[in-house]
Amino acid sequence: MAQQHAASAHAESHGHSSFKSYVIGFVLAVILTVIPFKIVMDGTMDRGTTLLIILGMAAVQVVVHLKYFLHMDGSKQQRWNVMSFLFTLLILFIVLAGSLWIMHNMNANMMPWMMK
Repeated sequence: MAQQHAASAHAESHGHSSFKSYVIGFVLAVILTVIPFKIVMDGTMDRGTTLLIILGMAAVQVVVHLKYFLHMDGSKQQRWNVMSFLFTLLILFIVLAGSLWIMHNMNANMMPWMMK
């Protein structure tokens, strides 16, 4: 019995998951999904504001998932996971920015009359 208590205390001290953590993450994820859904269904805001709200809530939801479900934090044990996640973001940015740049240049070079 003492070993179980020590093991659970050790697990909680090192940031391992708990039921409470999953419930908090789930509730936050649901809230961050319902708010943009309600805004879109109402249709009372202009498109630009709606898009900014959706993108903002999506960014916050990514952080919630990383913290509460993937348990990424600044601890020493998670350092490599955080580094590989940041590397993935860097590669995604390079691919997306490069693709947009290539498509823009192709459009400008192949259809110069459209760029006026």
